[in-house]
Amino acid sequence: MQNHRAHPSVTIPQRSRSPAFHPPEVYSPYPFEVGSQSSDNLLSAWDATPTARHPSTTLEVPDRPLSRARSTLATPTISPPQPEIHRSISQRLSIHSNRHRSSKSETLLTGRSLEDDYVARSYTPATPSPAPSFDTSPSRSTEEPDSKVNKLTRELSNMTLQSEEGLKRFQNGSLDEKDEAWHSLVPLEACEALGKREVERQSVLFEVFKSERDYVYDLHVIREVFIEPLKSASPPIISPGERLQTFLSTVFWNLEQITAHHERLMEALFVRQREQHPLVQSVCDIILESFFQFKLDYESYIEHYPLAEQRHRTELNHNKAYQDFMQRCSRDPRTKKRDLVTFLSRPVTRLPRANLILEHLQKRTEPDHPDAKDLPVVLGVLNDFLKSTQPGIAAAESKVKFWNLCDSLAFNKGEIIELALYNDTRSLVYAGTLARRSKSEMDWNPWYDLHVALLDNFLLITKEEKLPGDTIRRLVVSRPIPLAYLRFGSFDGPPENRKERPEEGNFLRVSYRAMYPFTVYHAFEKATRRYTLYASTEAARTKWYEVLVNTKAVEDARREGNRFFVPQVVDDGTFRVLGPRSSRSRKHPSGRVVHAASFIASGGKKFLVFGCASGIFIGRRGETYRKILSYENAKSIIVLQDFNKILIHHDGYLLSYSLEVLARVVQYQSPAVALDASLETIAGQDGAVICCHAGKVKDRTIVVYAVKAFLHTNVYALEVCRPNELGARSPWTLQLPTLSFRPYGESFYLPQDPYSIMTLTKTIAVSTERGIAVADPQNTGRTVISIIPDFSGAPSNSTMGDLKVHCEAARPLGLVPCDSSELMVIYDTMGCYVTKHGRPSRDSSFVRWEIKADSFLHRAPHVLLFCSEFIEVRDVQSGRLDQVVEGTDIRLLYTPNVRSALPLVAWRGAKDDEDGLSEQIVELIDTAVITPVTPASGTIVPLDVWDEWDM
Repeated sequence: MQNHRAHPSVTIPQRSRSPAFHPPEVYSPYPFEVGSQSSDNLLSAWDATPTARHPSTTLEVPDRPLSRARSTLATPTISPPQPEIHRSISQRLSIHSNRHRSSKSETLLTGRSLEDDYVARSYTPATPSPAPSFDTSPSRSTEEPDSKVNKLTRELSNMTLQSEEGLKRFQNGSLDEKDEAWHSLVPLEACEALGKREVERQSVLFEVFKSERDYVYDLHVIREVFIEPLKSASPPIISPGERLQTFLSTVFWNLEQITAHHERLMEALFVRQREQHPLVQSVCDIILESFFQFKLDYESYIEHYPLAEQRHRTELNHNKAYQDFMQRCSRDPRTKKRDLVTFLSRPVTRLPRANLILEHLQKRTEPDHPDAKDLPVVLGVLNDFLKSTQPGIAAAESKVKFWNLCDSLAFNKGEIIELALYNDTRSLVYAGTLARRSKSEMDWNPWYDLHVALLDNFLLITKEEKLPGDTIRRLVVSRPIPLAYLRFGSFDGPPENRKERPEEGNFLRVSYRAMYPFTVYHAFEKATRRYTLYASTEAARTKWYEVLVNTKAVEDARREGNRFFVPQVVDDGTFRVLGPRSSRSRKHPSGRVVHAASFIASGGKKFLVFGCASGIFIGRRGETYRKILSYENAKSIIVLQDFNKILIHHDGYLLSYSLEVLARVVQYQSPAVALDASLETIAGQDGAVICCHAGKVKDRTIVVYAVKAFLHTNVYALEVCRPNELGARSPWTLQLPTLSFRPYGESFYLPQDPYSIMTLTKTIAVSTERGIAVADPQNTGRTVISIIPDFSGAPSNSTMGDLKVHCEAARPLGLVPCDSSELMVIYDTMGCYVTKHGRPSRDSSFVRWEIKADSFLHRAPHVLLFCSEFIEVRDVQSGRLDQVVEGTDIRLLYTPNVRSALPLVAWRGAKDDEDGLSEQIVELIDTAVITPVTPASGTIVPLDVWDEWDM
C-alpha cells in the first residue's frame, strides 16, 4: 500500500497477523539480552535490526576498519537500523523505482544496498508490539510477524522529502527554531511505534547535535563580530598596535584552536547523523576521540578565563571608544543581545553542559545497549577533567582579585612605590576589613574601617572610597610595609567595645560590639609605623595571625634563597668592644672598627687595613692583625695601589704613607720608625680637613679634600703622580711639603659644610645642605657651580615643588648613574631621578627608603643603603626593594673602586666573653643567577658611563 500523505509515514505489511498469535519461540532474546527480562510491550528499535537478529551467511564483507557510522566502542555483533529515505507517491515520478538509498557506512562496508539484505533475509522480532491503529485492513492480518516488523523498520527509514530536507536545513541552521527537535523530523507513527523511552533517547541525542551546532555558531560570532572588527577598525579602537595585539591575545586567548577543534567535531557528528538518522546508535566514540584532541587547549582556556574577563572589563572602564564598540556589537542580531563576557564564558560552560546532556542520555539508555558501557567511560573522563581545572580557575580568580586591588590603589602624589604588582609571581594572599581607633579624643565615634590586603611581599593598609559607577578606590593610608620589615606585636589582647552607629530614627539606643585587637609594626620605624588593628571575631584575629606568620615565613625563605649579596665572614673575634663581662679582662679592646681597606705589597701579598677606635691595625687575612699606627678613629683610609700610597684622614690632617714600608713593618722586616721617612702631610696645616675622596677625573687620579675656613669651605684637588713625573714645579707647588702630589686646576669654595665628595668622569660632586654641587677645577672661566637637582622650574611646576620640599628636608649623600641619560640622587631618606643636565625626571617622582641611610654603595645594577640595623638593596633603575640584610651596629667600612674588589662591612659579632663583644668583619659577595633570565631592571651601567656626562 502506498501512502499519499506528504509527511513521514509507516506502512504496515499486508497479511500481517496480530501479535497475539506469535509463537513464543519467535521472541527469543539477543545474545546480550540473555538473563534479562523486559516488561515493555513496545518495539525496541535496537532489537528490530535484521542484521543483528539473523546475519546473512551469504554476505561477504571484506576486512576493513569500522566506518564512522559505527561506534568504535560498540559491540561488533549489534547493528543499528539503517535509515531509508524515500518520496511519497504524491512527490515521486512514476519512472523512479522505489529504491532504498544506502548510508555512507553501509556502502563502504558491504558494497550492496540494505534493500538487498532485507529481501534476502528472514527476520523474527525480539519483542512483541501492539498492532498500530492505522492502515489495518483485514487482508494483511495473515502476514508473518517477521515480515511485519521488517517492513516497519524499513518504513521508519523511508521518510518523506520534507524530512530529508528538514535534516539538511537543521544542519545548516536554516530550519525554524520551533521545528528543531527530533520528533519534528521523523514520522509521527515512528514515535508511536518506538516507545517513549527510545523517543526520549533519540531526542537527547538530537540535543547533542543541536548544542554542538549552536556552540560552533557562537564561536564564529566571536570571531566575526568582536575580533575581526577590532583588528580592522579605523581609527583604531585600541592603540597602539602592540597594545591591541596584547589585548586580543589576553582576552581571546586560544579561541581559534578551540574553534578549529569543534568545527571538526561538528562535521563528524553531522556525518553520523546523516548516516543513521532517524535512529542514531551512538556518538560516544566521536566525543571521546575529540575530547582527547582538545583537552589541553580547554585546560589552558578555562584556567585563563578569569584573566581574560578582567582585561575586558578594565578596558571597558577606561576606554570610551571600546565602550561604544561593545554597544554596537550588542545591537548586532547575531549576538542576540548577549555581551562579550557571555561569549567568552561559552568554552568554560560548554563541557559541563555536555556532561549534563550525556548524563541525561545515560538515564535514557537501556542496560543492554552498548552505550550503557561506553557512556560511563566518557562521563568519567569529562568529570575528572572538570575537577582538575578547579585549582587553575581558583588561582586565576585570585589573580583577578589581585588585579582589581591593584587598579583601585591610590598612592601619595609623586612617590614611587615599586610593589612589582604585575610580576608573574605576585599574588593576593588574604584581604579583609579591619577596624582602627582614632587617636583623637574629640571624635564621637573614633572607630573607622580599613581594607587590609596581604600580598606575598607587602602588607597594604587602605581606606575604601566608593566612586560613581560602583567603582571603589582604595587610598593607601600608610606606606606599604615590606614583609622583610614586618614585625608582630600582641595577638592575645582582651576585646574592646566598639560603639555602633544608632539606627535611623532611634538615637537614644546605643549598641556595642566586641572587637579583638592585634598589633603589627615596621622593624625600623617601630614607634611611628605601629598599627593596632581590630578584627570582628576571635576567629578572624586568629586567621590573620596565621596568614601573616605563614606568608612572612614563605617570603623570608624566598629572599634567603634569592639573595643578591651574601655576607662572608672575614674575621670575628680579633676586634672587640666593651661588653658586660669586659671588666674581668686585662686586655684592652680595640674598639669599634670604623674604616677598612685592602692593598697588595711585598711581592703580591694581600693585606687588610682596619681603622679602629684605638688605632690602625694591619695584617694578612687569616693571620694576626698588628696595631701599626696610633691614629684613633681615623675618618678615612684611602689606598692608591698604583702609586704605592695609603692616605689617612685623622684629626683634621690628610697624611700619606708608603704601602711597601707598611707591609715590611707588619712583617717585622722594618722597624716602626721607618714609617716616618715615608710620611707626607698633604693637607691640614692651613685648616682642618673636613672630608676627602680619591678617584679618577679625565683619566687622572686625583685627591679631593675640603678645608674649613671662617665663613665658607674651600675645596682643593691634587693630582697623584710619581716623582719622575713632577718635572718643573710651580711656585705654589714648591710651597707644598709633598713630593707625590701636584695641584689639579684651581680651588673653589662653598658656603656650606660638605657631607661627602665623589669624583665623576669630568667633574667633582660635593654633597652639601642645599644639594650636590658639581664643579670642574680645570675650568677656570666657569664661575657658576651647578647644584643638583636643579629646581629652577619649581615655581611653575607643583610636582617639582613638592619634590623640592622633600629634598630640602633630607640629607644628600651622592650620585648613582642609571644609564647614559639619567642618574639617581641619593639622600638619606629617599632618592630621585635627574637628567644628565641635573633637572628632575620621571615627573619629579621619588623613591622613599624604608630606613634612614648614613652611607651607600653602588654595585650596578643595585645601590646598597646602610644604617645601624639594616642594609637595604634596591634596583637603581626602578627603585624596587630586592633584599634586606639585618644586623646590629652595621657600618660600611670599605667601598672599592673596581668591581673585582669586594666591599667590607662590620657589625656586632657572635662572641661575648671576658674580652668583650666581638666585631664581625664580612665581605659582601655578589651572586649570579643559576639559569639565564631576562633582568627585570635596566642593564648594568658600564664603567665609562660618566663619559656621557658634561658637568
